[in-house]
Amino acid sequence: MERPFAIDAEILKDVPSLEGCFTAEFERFLSNQVDYQKYSSGYLYNTSKAIEGPYLNLLEKEQISKGKKHWAIGPFNPVAIQHNTSTNQRHESLKWLDKQPPHSVIYVSFGTTTSFTDEQIRELAIGLEQSSHKFIWVLREADKGDVFVGEVRRAELPKGYEERVKGRGMVVREWAPQLEILGHPSTGGFVSHCGWNSCMESLSMGVPILAWPMHSDQPRNTVLVTKFLKVGVVLKDWGRREELVTATMVAEVVKRLMGSEEGDNIRKKAAELGGAVREAVAEGGVSRMELDSFVAHISR
Repeated sequence: MERPFAIDAEILKDVPSLEGCFTAEFERFLSNQVDYQKYSSGYLYNTSKAIEGPYLNLLEKEQISKGKKHWAIGPFNPVAIQHNTSTNQRHESLKWLDKQPPHSVIYVSFGTTTSFTDEQIRELAIGLEQSSHKFIWVLREADKGDVFVGEVRRAELPKGYEERVKGRGMVVREWAPQLEILGHPSTGGFVSHCGWNSCMESLSMGVPILAWPMHSDQPRNTVLVTKFLKVGVVLKDWGRREELVTATMVAEVVKRLMGSEEGDNIRKKAAELGGAVREAVAEGGVSRMELDSFVAHISR
């Protein structure tokens, strides 16, 4: 079918299908929401035109919007972090980061909905060790949705692992202050599942992403981050999602971001995008103006 307006063919070529992204139950849930969209007057987005301007402009075209409003008022997370090094109540990871050189640490976390097999945990652990770069790894099971589910599995690391990487790597078994870690000047990269909240936090802090998508919106977020924004590198390709990520693959991609001229250029680009996002939420910025427009709409 002919499109009512031109779209860059490169965008369509790189966008992955939704095959394998959602469970059948979630697909039915999404389908059921369509009938209720006719009652809405518009949509709020946790993003910014500083990040997705061309694509938000497409959504606003009459042929797509059908008269509905679109407001990109993100990011919803704070964009400025105050680091008070004098307090003893700071998380241990932040105290450790205080002792590291700028942009020297890779932060590894896969959100609250992802669990790895023992074999994958072992490969990731060895890969981080072999990379020879500093890291903070949040290693925990996915949230179960039931606090009474019983004892939580404790992932096993290779024997003697934490002793071997002591001083260069930190393994955090519980909650970690992700936004503060990403906003710390010692953090230079983020190994992430590319959930949208994590993407927005990383981008708003100017931290490049090593993308390892698992499901849902994450494969498409990966394409946005790595191919269009060019502020990240693919660690695991969605097309090979059933395959094991080996230690060699982990080490090579971490070195590519943290120890090469290419990585320095990606980090510079991420820092520039982070600055643009912070400007967007400031007075007179594009996200702030979108928020003002939304407030005017609902209070008219």
